[in-house]
Amino acid sequence: MIKRALISVSDKSGIVEFATKLSQLGVEILSTGGTAKLLREEGINAIDVSSVTGFPECLDGRVKTLHPVIHGGILAIRNNQQHMETLNELEITPIDLVVINLYPFKETILKEDVALEEAIENIDIGGPTMLRSAAKNYTDVTVIIDPQDYGKVLEEIKAEGNTSYDTRYTLALKVFQHTSHYDTLIANYLAKEVNPFPKTLTMTYEKVQDLRYGENPHQRAAFYKEFGKEVGSLVEGKQLQGKELSFNNINDANGALELLKEFDLPTVVAVKHTNPCGVASADSILNAYKKAYEADPQSIFGGIIATNGTIDGETANLMKDVFLEVIIAPSFTEEALEVFKAKKNVRLIQLENIKANHDSLEIKKVLGGILVQEKNNSLMDKFEVVTEKSPSQKEKEDLEFAFKVVKHVKSNGVVLVKDQQTVAIGPGQVSRIWALENSITNAKLDLKGSVLASDAFFPFSDCVEAAAKVGVTAIIQPGGSMKDTDSIKACNEAGLAMVFSGMRHFKH
Repeated sequence: MIKRALISVSDKSGIVEFATKLSQLGVEILSTGGTAKLLREEGINAIDVSSVTGFPECLDGRVKTLHPVIHGGILAIRNNQQHMETLNELEITPIDLVVINLYPFKETILKEDVALEEAIENIDIGGPTMLRSAAKNYTDVTVIIDPQDYGKVLEEIKAEGNTSYDTRYTLALKVFQHTSHYDTLIANYLAKEVNPFPKTLTMTYEKVQDLRYGENPHQRAAFYKEFGKEVGSLVEGKQLQGKELSFNNINDANGALELLKEFDLPTVVAVKHTNPCGVASADSILNAYKKAYEADPQSIFGGIIATNGTIDGETANLMKDVFLEVIIAPSFTEEALEVFKAKKNVRLIQLENIKANHDSLEIKKVLGGILVQEKNNSLMDKFEVVTEKSPSQKEKEDLEFAFKVVKHVKSNGVVLVKDQQTVAIGPGQVSRIWALENSITNAKLDLKGSVLASDAFFPFSDCVEAAAKVGVTAIIQPGGSMKDTDSIKACNEAGLAMVFSGMRHFKH
């Protein structure tokens, strides 16, 4: 039976109503500090913890509940005769309900320019200790950390005088999940300037939503967001219309956004199954979209569009004639939104800070562990011309454009570009020449006068020879092969320019 409760909360939403009803049900209430003051102001008889422990709150409130009288009352196993005899000998009254939520550490460190001292003072000590004590003894003690659970607990106490075993177990689990999250936030905050790869790696994410299913319909899935890394990411986006985003939508959209961040000019990126299928920059979003669509009007079907500029009515009218799963932009005009109403299933995502980027860790799950690496925020170490012919200014611009795109293509990957427009993309082959041959075979535009980018070096001269046959005029690749001289010689013989970037961009 619940006869005595300890209440001490930072988030005071709903606490007065909850405590009032507990009191009406005959539950004695212990409390501390500001919570006790608030309850008494509302006419609720709240006993100060210090009057129970016989020890005053001290050290500016740092020490209040860290006392055997409190933790003995929480941790005693009720059907353990020795435990109960000890409580009687020490004149400790059991505590049956613990209602705690913690100092706002997360909210504190999210503030701009927060001082370390302020963050430290918002690390709760007594709260987690009481929560863990109560959660450990869930067979006898009910513990609440979330105000949303007040109603269910009250209903059960009113009906049975106590909560059910299942409820206590669920609430205890919720506590351990929360305190783990809380401690991870603290550890990561303190470690952020020390070592991105510590001996033990703890991470914490907050659920955005459950998904209808995962990569395939038979797989369950959910979407979680990274703490403090939302700017410029999909979790910050505002969905204006359309069906709920799926697992594949989110994955593809993230790939589109990562590629889009490489560009400053008005740019449109089309992605299908995480690979770009059409990318173009122009003097306007309208013209960039036309070029991205023309690059591969077949593969864009059912794809994702991301753009770094406003989508207007004219652009929307072109987009609505194509089956698109998701369209992401920093803004949409009212005319554009009106146009898209006719395509009610297309998902429109407004992401105002779409160009924002940040350093973070990339994580890949493997069987039995995870791989962790820094985010690939670099493009090239150098722009070294290694052939007799140098690229023209236009070719230099297209080479940089192509290298930005191939960085985001699954390896082995090649990209052909002309006039700031992808004209052929060859992703994900076990042989680089296969990637190039596939891109040439499936190209929808004239390749003559294009430039080529490769995510890694050429092991042989076969790619140079194949590129020359279709009219490629310049190539950019990292270099570093034992047979670089073969590729350079082939370029010189064919009259092509070749540039070494000095940086590889494998993507698996």
